[in-house]
Amino acid sequence: MMRFIGTVLVNAIAVLLGAYFLDGVNVDNYTKAFIVALVIALLNAFVKPILVFLTIPATVVTLGLFLLVINAGIIMMADYLVDGFHVASFWYALGFSLILSLITSLFNRAEKRTQQRKQA
Repeated sequence: MMRFIGTVLVNAIAVLLGAYFLDGVNVDNYTKAFIVALVIALLNAFVKPILVFLTIPATVVTLGLFLLVINAGIIMMADYLVDGFHVASFWYALGFSLILSLITSLFNRAEKRTQQRKQA
């Protein structure tokens, strides 16, 4: 449970950073950023697997690049579901999802190194 909360907090920070760097993405406040991170986590857990399964042919044909479209779609769904979070277009959603993925992967890498040091 603590890992999930930590992941949502990191994603909330990533949401704020994405909104800071991209003009087409707006978040009203810190609370909305946390809510957006929580909604994105829930969409990734429940909706994304269904979308990935349904779009396997497109994903294979595009050599996996269609997954970027799915990620942008998840961001657009979060925009629709959360008041106080606005994404101007699909392209901003795509850039936002890339920023979110980059920050999350950097956090996961740092966390993995910390766990390896504790075990050694």
